Amino acid sequence: MSNLTVSLKWKYAMGQLGWSILSGIIQVWLVWFYNPPEAVELPAYIPRNPVFMVFTVIGLITMLGRLMDGITDPWIASLSDRSRHRKGRRIPFMGKAVIPFTALTIMVFIMPTEGNQLLNSLWLVLTLLAYYVAYTSYVAPYFALTSELGQTEKERLDLSTYIALTWFIGYIIASAASFIWPVFQNMGYTLVTSIRLSIALLSLTGFAFMLIPVLTIDEKKYVTSKPNPMSFSTALKSTLGNRNFLLFEIFFLAYGIAITIFQTGNVYYVTVLLGMGETWVTVITAMTGLIAFTLYPAVNFLAGRIGKKPLCIGAMILLILAYVYCGFLGLIPLPPSLQALIFACIAGIGFAVFGILPNAIVADIAQKDGERTGIYKEAMFFSVQTFMNKLGQMIAMVSFSSILLLGKNPGDDLGIRMTGFVAAVTGFISLLLFTRFREEREDSR
Repeated sequence: MSNLTVSLKWKYAMGQLGWSILSGIIQVWLVWFYNPPEAVELPAYIPRNPVFMVFTVIGLITMLGRLMDGITDPWIASLSDRSRHRKGRRIPFMGKAVIPFTALTIMVFIMPTEGNQLLNSLWLVLTLLAYYVAYTSYVAPYFALTSELGQTEKERLDLSTYIALTWFIGYIIASAASFIWPVFQNMGYTLVTSIRLSIALLSLTGFAFMLIPVLTIDEKKYVTSKPNPMSFSTALKSTLGNRNFLLFEIFFLAYGIAITIFQTGNVYYVTVLLGMGETWVTVITAMTGLIAFTLYPAVNFLAGRIGKKPLCIGAMILLILAYVYCGFLGLIPLPPSLQALIFACIAGIGFAVFGILPNAIVADIAQKDGERTGIYKEAMFFSVQTFMNKLGQMIAMVSFSSILLLGKNPGDDLGIRMTGFVAAVTGFISLLLFTRFREEREDSR
């Protein structure tokens, strides 16, 4: 197989840039759009009152979407692993998913009626369920390529570094919607229409980037295809039977909760706790991303020197501190912008590590497992990885929207503050479990 060139790494990473824009749109703006602070004048397309006193409709809908996603994730991964398509096991799946993935991201924010909340809720359920199926159809085979394109641990770490960079750029682009919709408002469009146009514009941008690896990477040239002969159930059982992998995924689940709380809560932390405008969401996100970017080379270097596990432990400790700090935003006798900068510095270090290492760790585990068993299940390993990420997102979004019932407005903000403490406790518990994880380099000695 051909060597992994810098050009190929960037072509591959552009796919991550594209799908992270679409994913970021949902994670940053979905809950805010359907359950905004009172100061934001958006129509109540779906009920905003508590359900069973502790849930919200948007929280339950996102939970249902994640459950469906969890069911389809390993199934799609199994189809990709077993594929004998003449163009490869991964790229054909990604190509078929690009259009529905993009279209459904836009459709989630477009309601069929202005006042029928029941019909709107049903529409949101259906479009969000379909969105997650399309998401998985692109992302599961995409991540499997990390293990297949990278023939060595160093190459897999490099690929993970590239896609970590483009993931953060994509997320920053998604959060920049609040800079775009005022332009449409100045043209005479309503706030709702301006938001939808901004989301459509960003989604089409993501569409273009997702096409790059599909159109430019010849999978057969760079990957030795080894279709998995196992049935879906057998492959899933075999994957989950890897104890070391499960330990890491429990730890990664906590990170999924933490990062989603950051993505979903950022707009509330900025606008309610710090009293800053929505455009500052993008500024703070960019600051966090910039700090992470500058540390990526150091993370790449240190992972090769001291190992990935110590870096992950240190990063989780910093994220725990960052989320405890979130609970006190606005109460600290410092200018709001300085408070935000402090958070960005603490969290940015943690995100630098978790932006790179989880994918590299799973790629290593999948490769070693294939070498030991003779059966390569890269997509199945990454489907469990993405499922845990989505499960973390589900738990975070349901918990976040429910905790907001304790208060989400200036002067009544207990709910927003509690979200940070919940994330911190979750991270601490996972950290205790992660001490039992062993890196694959240690297992293979």
